[in-house]
Amino acid sequence: MTEMLVVFTTFAREEDAARVVRTLVEERLAACGNLLPGARSLYRWQGAVADEREVVAILKTRKQDWSALLSRLHELHPYDTPECIAVRVAAGAPKYLAWLEQSLEPDPS
Repeated sequence: MTEMLVVFTTFAREEDAARVVRTLVEERLAACGNLLPGARSLYRWQGAVADEREVVAILKTRKQDWSALLSRLHELHPYDTPECIAVRVAAGAPKYLAWLEQSLEPDPS
């Protein structure tokens, strides 16, 4: 089976998160995405510690699509330096993993 990744990114606004995730799913760079509003992020930015509410987006994709997803995310994301971290899927329900893979394949002509 193809190696799958879970990708994490964050957004300031839920509308932006939904727009970007929808585009990535429509373009088959992500099989699906989950939006988790209400996250509290603390991080160092421009010499100060920021404390902000953000929306966490969790995407599922294939390892082979990582570079294309990352490039497209940078094009679409409103942040100058968006978080984008991928974690390998060590195991998963076989039917779900098969569905992920099938969801990333082009539509048959």
